Amino acid sequence: MARIRYGIVGTGGMGTGHARTMQRIEECVLAAVCDIVPEVAEAVGEEFNVPYCTDYHELIDRPDVDAVVVATPHYFHPEISIYAMERGKPVISEKPIAVTVSAADAMVEAARRTGTPFAVMYQSRTEPVWRAAHRLVKEGRLGEIYRTMLVYADFRSQAYYDSAGWRATWDGEGGGVMINQAPHSLDRFTWLGGLPCKVRAYTATKNHRIEVEDVAAAMLEYPNGAVGYLYCSTTEAPGTDILELSGERGKLQVIGKTLRFWELPQGVKAFSDTSPEMWAHPPAVEVNVEIEPCESGHIAILRNMARHILYGEELVAPGVEGLNTVELINATILSGHTGEEVSIPVDRARYDAFLAQLRATSTFRKRSGPDLRITDTVHH
Repeated sequence: MARIRYGIVGTGGMGTGHARTMQRIEECVLAAVCDIVPEVAEAVGEEFNVPYCTDYHELIDRPDVDAVVVATPHYFHPEISIYAMERGKPVISEKPIAVTVSAADAMVEAARRTGTPFAVMYQSRTEPVWRAAHRLVKEGRLGEIYRTMLVYADFRSQAYYDSAGWRATWDGEGGGVMINQAPHSLDRFTWLGGLPCKVRAYTATKNHRIEVEDVAAAMLEYPNGAVGYLYCSTTEAPGTDILELSGERGKLQVIGKTLRFWELPQGVKAFSDTSPEMWAHPPAVEVNVEIEPCESGHIAILRNMARHILYGEELVAPGVEGLNTVELINATILSGHTGEEVSIPVDRARYDAFLAQLRATSTFRKRSGPDLRITDTVHH
């Protein structure tokens, strides 16, 4: 069997996790690893018996590396990914693809200009429940969407935020819950419900000693006049994960891993316009939706890219779609800080200046010491 030889740039918790996952995929093999910390690069290289280096250019330029996984902190995703794509090396970027919409634009432009395959590690798209939900939307079963709603409320300890100097800082991450913990939920939200055109948000730091937001809420407006709401936080236990879309022909609700779908055969507005009854409601029929078992998680995205390169299999999470998440993240953070409504597409120059000011004026200092590189086995 032909195999794609992956190189991994960034061997922290996620990068090392991907290296382990590759050992279980027939269509690929780990070829080399890179990390800016020499002793880390050496340790991971020796663990997996592959060449190692500290310069990503060296890894990408290796003739025995066919494709690249970028698993560094967020700010470095664009620089590394673009270098790889310009050398014809397919890329899987960890989420989000970039911190700012302008940087995400550059990645998308590089993918389109070079024709190099580009994917983002939005592995929750591969889960059976979300495949089924997307199928319903794609088939038009909801009709025109009137309302969207997302609640992603999770928990992170102070020890989590203290585990690395780059975490929860404007200079290290460029945001908080919106840019680190919520992107998978935000990706599913935009994948199913589309991208809003206006955002009015509230952001705050409630329960942690960090300089970025651990709570964000926003009212949304869509191009067709639909309205929406999102809430994201790392301050709650037990966690809550709810997505709901309400349309003319149906309502979709996913709570955790449970999907429910109601069909409205006559349609909401159509019924309202034609029913002579004052207190009548449009008939709603709950439909059993088949949830087909399938491979999911990081392994599915890594295999999908390998099969895309080898056999032309369609990408599950194209990198160009990662721009939608960054648009929503930037709009929410900017609106939360300014108290103003923000339009999407986000003003690129304005957001770059806004973030540069936050980075330049930050006085936040974290504990000293080496970063803890521990693979997340809970939120995978």
